[in-house]
Amino acid sequence: EQTGLLVRTGNGFFAETAVCTHLGCITQWHPEANLIECPCHGSRYKRNGTVVHGPAPRPLPHFSLRLMPDGTLMVDKLDIVQQSQVLKV
Repeated sequence: EQTGLLVRTGNGFFAETAVCTHLGCITQWHPEANLIECPCHGSRYKRNGTVVHGPAPRPLPHFSLRLMPDGTLMVDKLDIVQQSQVLKV
């Protein structure tokens, strides 16, 4: 099971992994810096998962996100989507 982040923007929501793309450590959101950081080897990501500082070789993958009929959000971690894709609600 992967750990993920649910992010709300002015345009909607997106879900991304919290697993660093370097060696799989769990990242942490640091609101004071407006960055996602890996405590193991220092990788840093923008809120949208784009790498700001390595050694991470690639951005944090985003997952498919759907609004279910009962109002809950479903994250499909098997369906990787473009970083630009957001769920508008």
